[in-house]
Amino acid sequence: MAINQDNVRLVFGLKLKQLRLDKGMSLSELSQKSGLSISYINEIEKGKKYPKSDKILALASAIEVDYDTLVSLKLSKRLEPISDLLSSNILTELPLELFGIDPANLLEILSDAPTKISAFVGTLIEIARNYNMSIEKFYFSALRTYQEMHDNYFEDIEEEAERFLGEQNVEATQLLDEQQLETILKEQYGYTIEPINERNNPEFATVRSLTIPNAAGTRLLINAHLSSVQRAFIYGREIGYLYLNLKNRLHTTALVEAESFEQLLNNFKASYFGSAIIIKRSLLVPAIADFFAQKTWQPEKLIQLIHDFNTTPESFCYRLSNILPRYFGINQIFFSRFNNFVGQNLFHMTKEMHISRKHYPHTVRDEHYCRRWVALTILNDLGEIIQAKQPPRILCKAQKSTYIDTQDQYLVVSFAQPMSPTPNLNVSVSMGIYLDEQTREKLAFLDDPSLAAREVNQTCERCSLFDCRERIAAPVILQKRHKNEELRKALKRMIN
Repeated sequence: MAINQDNVRLVFGLKLKQLRLDKGMSLSELSQKSGLSISYINEIEKGKKYPKSDKILALASAIEVDYDTLVSLKLSKRLEPISDLLSSNILTELPLELFGIDPANLLEILSDAPTKISAFVGTLIEIARNYNMSIEKFYFSALRTYQEMHDNYFEDIEEEAERFLGEQNVEATQLLDEQQLETILKEQYGYTIEPINERNNPEFATVRSLTIPNAAGTRLLINAHLSSVQRAFIYGREIGYLYLNLKNRLHTTALVEAESFEQLLNNFKASYFGSAIIIKRSLLVPAIADFFAQKTWQPEKLIQLIHDFNTTPESFCYRLSNILPRYFGINQIFFSRFNNFVGQNLFHMTKEMHISRKHYPHTVRDEHYCRRWVALTILNDLGEIIQAKQPPRILCKAQKSTYIDTQDQYLVVSFAQPMSPTPNLNVSVSMGIYLDEQTREKLAFLDDPSLAAREVNQTCERCSLFDCRERIAAPVILQKRHKNEELRKALKRMIN
């Protein structure tokens, strides 16, 4: 079992405590037999101290085991889940302090009630295995939690972005474009920028960029099918890595290469920086305030803002998730992204983020998302445009969605466009805003009759709306829930 050296003390303490309890010995009894103080043994069992050889011999003699058994890193079957946890990279690579967790306190919790904690950890590991959660997925989940904890707003990166813009003498009303960012990379950071050769490297056909550092300077390979705004974001992110001095980095946009949480975190920071220098908050905040003050719903103005800021719908929505909580007090929001191939009635949620609480919609395995969601209907609309051989364009739709089960209401604004460079693949990105009383007052266009309103649910399998024309699966989970409820009622009647 490969355990990080920092956790060897914990393993020894867990084993000592387990053996002591198996012998039915109290701390006081072990202290008397070993000649070591109670406080010292307590610190050993909590993983805070590792005894010297003579003290290990005294402890082994007191609990009647040999020296090698006590110092072995092998734990009993009951503690195997904790052993698995310690053997993984989670405790050593995940910066627990980012989540407000003192690593020393976590180890103390693990050692405090090892059997109960072991059962709990074992349950988590089993859930992860059943849902095929790799360590990479765990890191992604941890990163998303970190963003949500901070309302996806990071003032330190915002300030660094503005400092960079000041050093580049970017005027207050000026927006950086692809050419300016490319020039900065080439002239100030010595980059060479060239297209990816798909003929020689077909495995990189769907990769957007590839960064190759070497002694002569960094090569940045770009997918030839990308648009100008996509290239601009990649340049902005590269500058973010360099300006923020983020050494441990990803070298492609294919996140499968992620080897540690730090790499994902640094990729997020660089991407945040790139968005901040392209979509300046000093210009975005007043633009959104003006849009919210409109009395009518005007989607073309949002599309125009995307063009004005030289960005993509996804980057625009993501940037909105940065500023809405901080500058508008709208902090119950979600961001989601769906992929769909033209002509197929299959929709895959590929990204999500929730601020303040878990909202609908969110990822559900092996079920069919509600086909009434605007995030899905807008993909159907775009697919029809492409099948009719019309030029594809950015679409924007909004919907006031009322969830049948909870009666929660959201304003969901969705954008859809083809997902370059993959053929026939469309993507929708959505920003959902929970409509409480305070938020309703901030959105002047909510009462516009042209703004669609629909009842929706999470998935077909959970929905009680039996006359739904869009339904594509039976409400099997709902039916099972009702059946179990009837069974509980019958049992209660029988017992009474």
